[in-house]
This record gives sequence, C-alpha cells and structure tokens, in this order.
Amino acid sequence: MGDAPGRRDEILAIATRQIASRGYSSTTVRDIADEAGILSGSLYHHFSSKEAVLQEILRTFMGDTLAHFERIVASEGSHREHLDQLVEHAFLTIEERPDEVSIYQNETGFLMTQPGFEFLVDGAARIEELWLEQITAGQRDGVFRESIDPRLAFRFIRDAVWSTVRWYRPGGSHTAASVSANYLELLHSGLLTS
Repeated sequence: MGDAPGRRDEILAIATRQIASRGYSSTTVRDIADEAGILSGSLYHHFSSKEAVLQEILRTFMGDTLAHFERIVASEGSHREHLDQLVEHAFLTIEERPDEVSIYQNETGFLMTQPGFEFLVDGAARIEELWLEQITAGQRDGVFRESIDPRLAFRFIRDAVWSTVRWYRPGGSHTAASVSANYLELLHSGLLTS
C-alpha cells in the first residue's frame, strides 16, 4: 500500500478526480475507497470525513493560487503587466489543475456558506483585492480607462477566465499560453479593427 503520506496523496488525487467529474454530493466515500483499493473504513485512517478530504483539496488549491498571485503583484513590473500575469497564471492553472479548478467553480458557491470553509471566503476576498488593486492603480496611471467600473471589470475578467475550465482541454489546438494571448488581445484591443 505504500507509506502513509504517499497513500494520503493518492487518495486525495482519486477524490479530486471523482469530485470534479461527479460532483461532491454524488461522490461517496465508498467510490473513493474502491478506486484506491481499500475498504471504506480504511479511508478514515487518513481523513476524518469526506468533508475533510474536500477541505484539504480546496485549502491546498486556494493556498497555492493565492501565494502565486501574491508573488506576481509583489514582483517588478507595471500594473498592466501584473494584470496580464494574473490572467496568464489563471489559464496555466486551468491547464495544469483542471480538476481542482472544476471543483472550485462548481462547489464553492454553496461551500462558502458552510462552517469549516471560511478559508474560501477569505481567499476569494484577498484574490479580488489583488486583482482590483492592479485595475484601480492602472486607472490612476492612465493605462486603463477610468469610465470602467473596476469591480465589474474584475468580475467580467474573473468569470471569463475561470469558466474556460468547462470547455478548454489541454492537448487540443490551444495551449494555456495561446488561450491567454488570445484573451489578452481581446481584453486590450477588443474585436474591432479600428
């Protein structure tokens, strides 16, 4: 069966895949245990509950995503460059971690109202703050138009980017880099030729 930390990681990977494809409420402890080749009760040697599994998946995903966003905005560069890098990293995350992004997109609306998932509310608020800082600072610098409501801009950008997890498939005609490039060209220049 392997060492406990390795086994725990394997169970998390199985649970992530299953929850992403079936949804949290439709994925049972037995489903996860069966694919892991263990008895249902054995899963509780690694996690106290199915909810604890989901908390770990989302806590790790949120922590990693937020940490990378924090590094981007702390780096050298303009506010426009930082916003572009935030977008690029989001698309790369969708390419590299599609199951976790799917779970976040599909489950967190409800989970943010549940005890034990307060970290999602805090993380989402901090991410919004980081992105808004780039937009509003860019407006002050004259790079972004002041007539655009920064919160609406953030929500349009956020929803357009993260919802691509529903249709973007790595290995197709586009990579995360080419999707980012197309999106950023549309964001900066629009569809009009003049």
